[in-house]
Amino acid sequence: VQLQASGGGLVQAGSSLRLSCAASRRIFSSSVIAWFRQTPGKEREFVARARWGSGVTYYADSVKGRFTASRGNSANTAWLQMSSLKPDDTAIYYCAMGQDSSGSPSDYNYWGQGTQVTVSS
Repeated sequence: VQLQASGGGLVQAGSSLRLSCAASRRIFSSSVIAWFRQTPGKEREFVARARWGSGVTYYADSVKGRFTASRGNSANTAWLQMSSLKPDDTAIYYCAMGQDSSGSPSDYNYWGQGTQVTVSS
């Protein structure tokens, strides 16, 4: 499976962005789609994840109430809606697909290439 993340950009603090993750095939209900982010010199950080079939979601405390992970408008697309963006949200955002609902990058087998989000103050 190939994943492609898109939708990043340069925005001002307080703005919103929606990231998309397109899979090369239909996403199965047993799959988990997760979002991670990474800044230079730091480890990849868990942001959000959603169980595809049930829609159950989990969020990092740093984004809870501001970000929403969901299914997109097709059977192979996931979204990460980001609101009230802060400069600390600046990072490369990656989507990933796995079978276990986990916040650990090592539990995800498939990764997108990443999309840059930059939030200016």
